[in-house]
Amino acid sequence: MTNVKVEKVIAYSMAAFLTGLLFGVGLTISEMVNPEKILSFLDIFGVWDPALILVMLGALLITIPGFQLIKRKDQPFFALKYLLPEKTVIDKKLVTGAALFGIGWGLVGLCPGPALTGLVTLETDIIVFLLAMLAGMMAFNWLPKST
Repeated sequence: MTNVKVEKVIAYSMAAFLTGLLFGVGLTISEMVNPEKILSFLDIFGVWDPALILVMLGALLITIPGFQLIKRKDQPFFALKYLLPEKTVIDKKLVTGAALFGIGWGLVGLCPGPALTGLVTLETDIIVFLLAMLAGMMAFNWLPKST
């Protein structure tokens, strides 16, 4: 590899690491890694904790202008091209996946990002969740593919 390619790989890797670190810190500060916090947010008929609405609003305040910036630029700062979703159709697979994700999130109060971030706590519940998630991902690869 040439020095320029090595420098780009290092820059891209550092950008990815720092972005992931910032994401993990944000999840931790907002308590998205705490299943009890998530479950209390989802318990609208019990002891409801609306604090995570602020987390969602904060995410939208970053995401919406970010997508507007993407539309104006030809190439990202730290990659060769944008990796944006190409599929825009809402189909049965999307709805089914979203429903399964939501049911799982509501049952245990975890989703993949916060669970990976919470792995540093070495809590048994988080480890079991991640193992089940990995098993589900492997099982998906064994399912027959339909077009």
